[in-house]
Amino acid sequence: MSEVSFEEHIEKSKEILQKLMNPEITLSDSVSLYKEGINELQTASKLLEDAKLKFELYQNDANEDKSQS
Repeated sequence: MSEVSFEEHIEKSKEILQKLMNPEITLSDSVSLYKEGINELQTASKLLEDAKLKFELYQNDANEDKSQS
């Protein structure tokens, strides 16, 4: 099973937002979709934060290598 990418989570949340904008959506469905959308955005946020931390680690390693030369 492949891991879902940041972009796929953002796209899914956009799809959910479109569904929520339907004026004929029921309250029950809107609450369910809202929860799903929040989950998608939280997961995307975590993926983004993880990528940021990896980038900072790589950058720090590169800076240490330069200072040791």
